[in-house]
Amino acid sequence: MTLTLARLQQLKRQAGATSARSGRPPAAGQEPAHGGGRPASPEPPAHADPTCGVPPLPLLRERGWGEGARAPAPPARTSIEQLRRLLRVRTPPPPRFASSDRELHGECLAPGLYLHERVLPAADVPARLDGAFARCEPLPAEHLLFFDTETTGLAGGTGTRAFMIGAADWHAGALRVRQLTIVSLAAESAMLEAFRAWLSPVTVLVSYNGRCYDAPLLATRYRLARMRNPLEGLAHVDLLHPTRRRYRGVYENCRLATIERRVLGIVREDDLPGAEAPAAWLAYLRGGSAQPLRRVLAHNLQDVVTLSRLLRHLSALAIEGEAGAP
Repeated sequence: MTLTLARLQQLKRQAGATSARSGRPPAAGQEPAHGGGRPASPEPPAHADPTCGVPPLPLLRERGWGEGARAPAPPARTSIEQLRRLLRVRTPPPPRFASSDRELHGECLAPGLYLHERVLPAADVPARLDGAFARCEPLPAEHLLFFDTETTGLAGGTGTRAFMIGAADWHAGALRVRQLTIVSLAAESAMLEAFRAWLSPVTVLVSYNGRCYDAPLLATRYRLARMRNPLEGLAHVDLLHPTRRRYRGVYENCRLATIERRVLGIVREDDLPGAEAPAAWLAYLRGGSAQPLRRVLAHNLQDVVTLSRLLRHLSALAIEGEAGAP
Protein backbone atom coordinates (compact mmCIF):
# COMPACT_ATOMS: atom_id res chain seq x y z
CA MET A 1 0.00 0.00 0.00
CA THR A 2 2.86 2.36 0.85
CA LEU A 3 4.64 1.53 -2.40
CA THR A 4 1.50 2.19 -4.40
CA LEU A 5 0.96 5.69 -2.87
CA ALA A 6 4.58 6.65 -3.50
CA ARG A 7 4.25 5.48 -7.10
CA LEU A 8 1.13 7.63 -7.62
CA GLN A 9 2.83 10.76 -6.29
CA GLN A 10 5.79 10.20 -8.63
CA LEU A 11 3.42 9.92 -11.62
CA LYS A 12 1.69 13.17 -10.65
CA ARG A 13 5.02 14.99 -10.50
CA GLN A 14 6.04 13.67 -13.90
CA ALA A 15 2.69 14.67 -15.43
CA GLY A 16 2.98 18.22 -14.01
CA ALA A 17 6.50 18.66 -15.43
CA THR A 18 5.38 17.52 -18.89
CA SER A 19 2.46 19.98 -18.90
CA ALA A 20 4.75 22.86 -17.94
CA ARG A 21 7.24 22.05 -20.72
CA SER A 22 4.51 21.74 -23.39
CA GLY A 23 2.87 25.02 -22.38
CA ARG A 24 -0.45 23.33 -21.44
CA PRO A 25 -1.91 23.83 -17.98
CA PRO A 26 -1.83 20.72 -15.72
CA ALA A 27 -4.85 18.54 -15.69
CA ALA A 28 -7.44 18.87 -12.95
CA GLY A 29 -6.14 17.45 -9.72
CA GLN A 30 -2.53 17.68 -10.83
CA GLU A 31 0.04 19.93 -9.30
CA PRO A 32 2.95 21.46 -11.19
CA ALA A 33 6.16 19.61 -10.62
CA HIS A 34 8.94 21.12 -8.60
CA GLY A 35 12.47 20.07 -9.21
CA GLY A 36 11.54 17.55 -11.90
CA GLY A 37 12.75 19.95 -14.66
CA ARG A 38 13.00 23.69 -15.32
CA PRO A 39 9.58 25.03 -16.28
CA ALA A 40 9.54 26.82 -19.64
CA SER A 41 9.23 30.54 -19.30
CA PRO A 42 6.30 32.10 -21.18
CA GLU A 43 7.14 33.67 -24.57
CA PRO A 44 7.70 37.38 -24.07
CA PRO A 45 5.65 39.80 -26.17
CA ALA A 46 7.07 40.32 -29.65
CA HIS A 47 7.63 44.04 -29.38
CA ALA A 48 10.81 45.63 -30.63
CA ASP A 49 12.38 49.01 -31.06
CA PRO A 50 10.75 50.47 -34.21
CA THR A 51 13.86 52.46 -35.07
CA CYS A 52 16.11 49.53 -35.85
CA GLY A 53 14.06 46.36 -35.49
CA VAL A 54 16.35 44.91 -32.73
CA PRO A 55 14.68 43.57 -29.51
CA PRO A 56 15.65 45.29 -26.24
CA LEU A 57 18.64 43.95 -24.30
CA PRO A 58 16.67 42.32 -21.41
CA LEU A 59 14.59 40.44 -23.93
CA LEU A 60 17.73 39.30 -25.74
CA ARG A 61 19.22 37.96 -22.54
CA GLU A 62 16.00 36.22 -21.62
CA ARG A 63 15.96 34.47 -25.01
CA GLY A 64 19.41 33.09 -24.37
CA TRP A 65 21.62 35.68 -26.03
CA GLY A 66 24.41 36.53 -23.67
CA GLU A 67 26.54 39.60 -23.56
CA GLY A 68 28.88 38.20 -26.17
CA ALA A 69 26.06 37.08 -28.46
CA ARG A 70 25.57 38.94 -31.73
CA ALA A 71 22.29 40.80 -32.16
CA PRO A 72 20.50 40.60 -35.52
CA ALA A 73 21.57 43.28 -38.00
CA PRO A 74 19.10 46.09 -38.72
CA PRO A 75 17.35 45.96 -42.09
CA ALA A 76 19.23 47.58 -44.97
CA ARG A 77 18.15 51.04 -46.04
CA THR A 78 16.27 51.44 -49.32
CA SER A 79 18.44 52.93 -52.06
CA ILE A 80 17.42 55.70 -54.44
CA GLU A 81 17.15 53.23 -57.31
CA GLN A 82 14.84 51.00 -55.26
CA LEU A 83 12.65 53.99 -54.37
CA ARG A 84 12.44 54.94 -58.04
CA ARG A 85 11.34 51.42 -58.90
CA LEU A 86 8.77 51.39 -56.09
CA LEU A 87 7.38 54.78 -57.10
CA ARG A 88 7.73 53.93 -60.81
CA VAL A 89 9.67 57.10 -61.51
CA ARG A 90 11.22 56.81 -64.94
CA THR A 91 14.63 58.34 -65.51
CA PRO A 92 14.97 59.89 -68.99
CA PRO A 93 17.27 57.80 -71.14
CA PRO A 94 20.64 59.31 -72.05
CA PRO A 95 21.14 60.48 -75.62
CA ARG A 96 21.76 57.49 -77.82
CA PHE A 97 23.50 59.55 -80.46
CA ALA A 98 24.82 63.05 -80.99
CA SER A 99 24.39 64.60 -84.41
CA SER A 100 26.78 67.13 -85.84
CA ASP A 101 23.83 69.03 -87.43
CA ARG A 102 22.48 70.99 -84.47
CA GLU A 103 22.18 74.50 -85.92
CA LEU A 104 18.73 76.13 -86.01
CA HIS A 105 19.90 79.41 -87.66
CA GLY A 106 17.90 81.74 -85.45
CA GLU A 107 18.42 84.56 -82.98
CA CYS A 108 18.90 83.31 -79.43
CA LEU A 109 16.62 85.47 -77.24
CA ALA A 110 17.31 83.51 -74.04
CA PRO A 111 18.99 80.23 -73.11
CA GLY A 112 17.07 77.59 -75.05
CA LEU A 113 14.82 80.08 -76.92
CA TYR A 114 15.26 80.93 -80.61
CA LEU A 115 13.50 83.50 -82.80
CA HIS A 116 13.15 83.01 -86.56
CA GLU A 117 11.88 86.00 -88.53
CA ARG A 118 11.09 86.33 -92.22
CA VAL A 119 9.50 89.09 -94.28
CA LEU A 120 7.42 88.02 -97.28
CA PRO A 121 5.88 90.23 -99.96
CA ALA A 122 2.20 91.04 -99.50
CA ALA A 123 0.86 93.49 -102.08
CA ASP A 124 -2.48 95.29 -102.18
CA VAL A 125 -3.55 94.57 -98.62
CA PRO A 126 -6.56 96.77 -97.87
CA ALA A 127 -6.54 98.84 -94.69
CA ARG A 128 -9.80 97.18 -93.59
CA LEU A 129 -11.10 93.76 -94.57
CA ASP A 130 -14.73 92.79 -94.71
CA GLY A 131 -15.63 90.70 -91.68
CA ALA A 132 -19.10 89.65 -92.76
CA PHE A 133 -17.83 86.12 -93.49
CA ALA A 134 -17.11 85.76 -89.76
CA ARG A 135 -20.24 87.71 -88.73
CA CYS A 136 -18.20 90.55 -87.28
CA GLU A 137 -17.30 94.16 -88.00
CA PRO A 138 -14.69 95.17 -90.60
CA LEU A 139 -11.22 94.05 -89.55
CA PRO A 140 -8.33 96.56 -89.49
CA ALA A 141 -5.41 94.90 -91.26
CA GLU A 142 -2.82 96.40 -88.92
CA HIS A 143 -4.47 94.77 -85.89
CA LEU A 144 -4.62 91.21 -87.23
CA LEU A 145 -2.24 88.57 -85.86
CA PHE A 146 -2.29 85.13 -87.48
CA PHE A 147 -0.95 82.49 -85.09
CA ASP A 148 -0.44 78.76 -84.87
CA THR A 149 1.33 76.46 -82.39
CA GLU A 150 3.25 73.21 -82.64
CA THR A 151 2.76 71.10 -79.52
CA THR A 152 3.99 67.92 -77.87
CA GLY A 153 0.64 66.20 -78.46
CA LEU A 154 -3.00 66.64 -79.34
CA ALA A 155 -4.53 65.32 -76.11
CA GLY A 156 -4.36 68.66 -74.31
CA GLY A 157 -4.21 68.99 -70.55
CA THR A 158 -1.36 70.14 -68.32
CA GLY A 159 1.07 67.61 -69.80
CA THR A 160 0.86 69.12 -73.30
CA ARG A 161 2.98 72.16 -74.04
CA ALA A 162 3.71 74.30 -77.08
CA PHE A 163 7.33 74.11 -78.17
CA MET A 164 6.81 76.48 -81.12
CA ILE A 165 4.60 79.54 -81.64
CA GLY A 166 4.33 81.06 -85.10
CA ALA A 167 2.74 84.45 -85.74
CA ALA A 168 2.35 86.64 -88.80
CA ASP A 169 1.11 90.19 -89.27
CA TRP A 170 1.02 92.78 -92.02
CA HIS A 171 3.80 95.20 -91.22
CA ALA A 172 5.24 97.97 -93.40
CA GLY A 173 3.55 96.70 -96.55
CA ALA A 174 4.76 93.12 -96.13
CA LEU A 175 3.86 89.97 -94.23
CA ARG A 176 6.15 89.58 -91.24
CA VAL A 177 6.45 86.03 -89.90
CA ARG A 178 7.98 85.44 -86.46
CA GLN A 179 8.48 82.03 -84.88
CA LEU A 180 9.51 81.19 -81.33
CA THR A 181 11.09 77.77 -80.69
CA ILE A 182 12.29 76.31 -77.40
CA VAL A 183 14.93 73.59 -77.20
CA SER A 184 14.85 73.43 -73.41
CA LEU A 185 11.89 73.01 -71.08
CA ALA A 186 13.27 75.75 -68.86
CA ALA A 187 12.86 78.25 -71.72
CA GLU A 188 9.06 77.99 -71.84
CA SER A 189 8.50 81.03 -69.60
CA ALA A 190 10.78 83.15 -71.80
CA MET A 191 8.84 82.05 -74.89
CA LEU A 192 5.50 82.96 -73.29
CA GLU A 193 6.87 86.35 -72.27
CA ALA A 194 8.16 87.02 -75.80
CA PHE A 195 4.80 86.11 -77.34
CA ARG A 196 3.02 88.38 -74.85
CA ALA A 197 5.10 91.31 -76.14
CA TRP A 198 3.62 90.84 -79.63
CA LEU A 199 0.07 91.41 -78.37
CA SER A 200 -1.81 94.59 -77.52
CA PRO A 201 -5.36 95.34 -76.34
CA VAL A 202 -6.44 96.02 -79.96
CA THR A 203 -4.94 92.81 -81.41
CA VAL A 204 -7.36 90.59 -83.33
CA LEU A 205 -6.26 86.95 -83.23
CA VAL A 206 -6.75 84.85 -86.37
CA SER A 207 -6.37 81.06 -86.28
CA TYR A 208 -7.69 77.79 -87.67
CA ASN A 209 -9.42 75.90 -84.86
CA GLY A 210 -7.37 78.01 -82.46
CA ARG A 211 -10.36 79.04 -80.40
CA CYS A 212 -10.85 75.43 -79.28
CA TYR A 213 -7.22 74.26 -79.17
CA ASP A 214 -4.35 76.76 -79.47
CA ALA A 215 -5.79 79.54 -77.31
CA PRO A 216 -6.89 77.24 -74.41
CA LEU A 217 -3.53 75.47 -74.53
CA LEU A 218 -1.60 78.74 -74.25
CA ALA A 219 -3.95 79.90 -71.49
CA THR A 220 -3.08 76.75 -69.53
CA ARG A 221 0.67 77.27 -70.03
CA TYR A 222 0.41 80.89 -68.88
CA ARG A 223 -1.53 79.79 -65.81
CA LEU A 224 1.02 77.08 -64.93
CA ALA A 225 3.83 79.62 -65.35
CA ARG A 226 1.95 81.98 -62.98
CA MET A 227 1.71 84.64 -65.66
CA ARG A 228 -1.29 86.67 -66.77
CA ASN A 229 -2.94 85.29 -69.90
CA PRO A 230 -2.56 88.02 -72.56
CA LEU A 231 -5.03 86.30 -74.93
CA GLU A 232 -7.92 86.81 -72.52
CA GLY A 233 -10.32 89.47 -73.72
CA LEU A 234 -8.86 89.76 -77.23
CA ALA A 235 -11.06 89.45 -80.32
CA HIS A 236 -10.55 86.09 -82.02
CA VAL A 237 -11.54 85.12 -85.57
CA ASP A 238 -11.45 81.36 -86.03
CA LEU A 239 -11.39 80.67 -89.78
CA LEU A 240 -12.42 77.04 -89.37
CA HIS A 241 -16.10 77.85 -88.84
CA PRO A 242 -16.68 80.18 -91.84
CA THR A 243 -14.65 77.77 -93.99
CA ARG A 244 -16.92 74.90 -93.00
CA ARG A 245 -20.02 76.97 -93.73
CA ARG A 246 -18.69 77.74 -97.19
CA TYR A 247 -17.04 74.44 -98.26
CA ARG A 248 -18.66 71.66 -96.24
CA GLY A 249 -19.73 68.95 -98.68
CA VAL A 250 -17.78 70.55 -101.52
CA TYR A 251 -14.47 68.84 -100.73
CA GLU A 252 -13.57 65.64 -98.87
CA ASN A 253 -12.89 67.54 -95.62
CA CYS A 254 -12.17 71.01 -94.33
CA ARG A 255 -8.65 70.46 -93.02
CA LEU A 256 -6.31 73.39 -93.56
CA ALA A 257 -4.07 71.37 -95.89
CA THR A 258 -7.09 70.44 -98.02
CA ILE A 259 -8.44 74.00 -98.19
CA GLU A 260 -5.10 75.52 -99.11
CA ARG A 261 -4.63 72.97 -101.91
CA ARG A 262 -8.18 72.99 -103.27
CA VAL A 263 -9.11 76.62 -102.74
CA LEU A 264 -5.87 78.60 -102.61
CA GLY A 265 -3.84 76.45 -104.99
CA ILE A 266 -0.96 76.00 -102.51
CA VAL A 267 0.99 72.76 -102.94
CA ARG A 268 3.53 71.99 -100.23
CA GLU A 269 6.78 70.30 -101.13
CA ASP A 270 8.70 68.13 -98.65
CA ASP A 271 6.24 69.09 -95.94
CA LEU A 272 6.53 67.38 -92.55
CA PRO A 273 3.09 66.24 -91.33
CA GLY A 274 1.99 67.95 -88.14
CA ALA A 275 1.62 64.58 -86.40
CA GLU A 276 5.40 64.06 -86.72
CA ALA A 277 6.33 67.41 -85.18
CA PRO A 278 6.46 66.15 -81.53
CA ALA A 279 8.85 63.32 -82.49
CA ALA A 280 11.12 65.72 -84.38
CA TRP A 281 11.34 68.05 -81.38
CA LEU A 282 11.99 65.25 -78.87
CA ALA A 283 14.66 63.76 -81.12
CA TYR A 284 16.45 67.11 -81.21
CA LEU A 285 16.32 67.38 -77.40
CA ARG A 286 18.00 63.96 -77.18
CA GLY A 287 20.88 65.00 -79.38
CA GLY A 288 19.42 64.31 -82.80
CA SER A 289 19.73 66.26 -86.01
CA ALA A 290 18.15 69.69 -86.41
CA GLN A 291 16.99 68.91 -89.93
CA PRO A 292 13.54 67.49 -88.93
CA LEU A 293 13.01 70.44 -86.59
CA ARG A 294 13.80 72.85 -89.44
CA ARG A 295 11.09 71.09 -91.43
CA VAL A 296 8.68 71.75 -88.55
CA LEU A 297 9.63 75.43 -88.77
CA ALA A 298 8.84 75.41 -92.50
CA HIS A 299 5.51 73.68 -91.84
CA ASN A 300 4.53 76.22 -89.19
CA LEU A 301 5.57 79.14 -91.40
CA GLN A 302 3.36 77.89 -94.22
CA ASP A 303 0.44 77.50 -91.80
CA VAL A 304 0.43 81.18 -90.78
CA VAL A 305 0.99 82.33 -94.37
CA THR A 306 -2.00 80.23 -95.43
CA LEU A 307 -4.11 81.85 -92.70
CA SER A 308 -3.39 85.31 -94.09
CA ARG A 309 -4.32 84.24 -97.61
CA LEU A 310 -7.43 82.37 -96.49
CA LEU A 311 -8.73 85.39 -94.60
CA ARG A 312 -8.32 87.59 -97.67
CA HIS A 313 -10.07 84.93 -99.78
CA LEU A 314 -13.08 84.67 -97.45
CA SER A 315 -13.28 88.44 -97.16
CA ALA A 316 -13.32 88.78 -100.96
CA LEU A 317 -16.10 86.18 -101.19
CA ALA A 318 -18.14 88.17 -98.68
CA ILE A 319 -17.71 91.34 -100.75
CA GLU A 320 -18.75 89.49 -103.92
CA GLY A 321 -21.78 88.07 -102.14
CA GLU A 322 -22.83 91.51 -101.00
CA ALA A 323 -22.35 92.89 -104.51
CA GLY A 324 -24.40 90.10 -106.05
CA ALA A 325 -27.20 90.28 -103.52
CA PRO A 326 -30.44 91.82 -104.83
